[in-house]
Amino acid sequence: MKTLLLWDIDGTLITAHGAGEAALRESLHTSFGLSSDLSHIEMAGQTDRSIFRQILRAFALPETPSNITLLEKHYLGALPAQIAQRGVSPFPGIEKIVTEASRRDDIVQGLLTGNLRHGAQLKLNPTGYWSFLPFGAFGDDSEKRDQLGPFALRRAKEHHGIDFSPERVWVIGDTPYDVACGKAVGVKTFALATGRHSLACLREAGADAVARDLSDVPAFWRIVLAL
Repeated sequence: MKTLLLWDIDGTLITAHGAGEAALRESLHTSFGLSSDLSHIEMAGQTDRSIFRQILRAFALPETPSNITLLEKHYLGALPAQIAQRGVSPFPGIEKIVTEASRRDDIVQGLLTGNLRHGAQLKLNPTGYWSFLPFGAFGDDSEKRDQLGPFALRRAKEHHGIDFSPERVWVIGDTPYDVACGKAVGVKTFALATGRHSLACLREAGADAVARDLSDVPAFWRIVLAL
């Protein structure tokens, strides 16, 4: 039996040091001539398209498909330069875990992220992790994060020819939204206080396991491989 790890990106695998928000600000200006720090927009744990919708609503712009597409186009266009300028850094333990998982016969790993697929690739390419995570669910699949789980599970099955039992699937993220996303499909959840949410908040959300970060790599493997 294999264990499936489904990783969130921002605040979990890596920090892009504000590149995403900077690209969103640039997109807003390029698309509509507006400038804002976007501090009033909830981003952590959201899908990119739900963030685009929030931005349109905040500035009283029509929430039309064409306006969402316009923001998306300019966001993805601005992101590479922002990443190049700010850099991407993995969180503690991630390098060892992702690399080891890619070599183990009993582990399968993919993505479950609100990032658009192309945005996810842009953020992960600098670390090399994109090649270790060959399938997943993305913000292109649904605007609602709770609806992403079935996409990830279906693609895991298509990629590996395995029906993963729920007790061997872990959604790993840094927000209560990641926990809720895992619960929506009845799998286990591992929440990290590497983002904006405290350990207490993540426990209250109902995560099956919590940690400040994954610097204790052996402890991570003990948790996700225990039955």
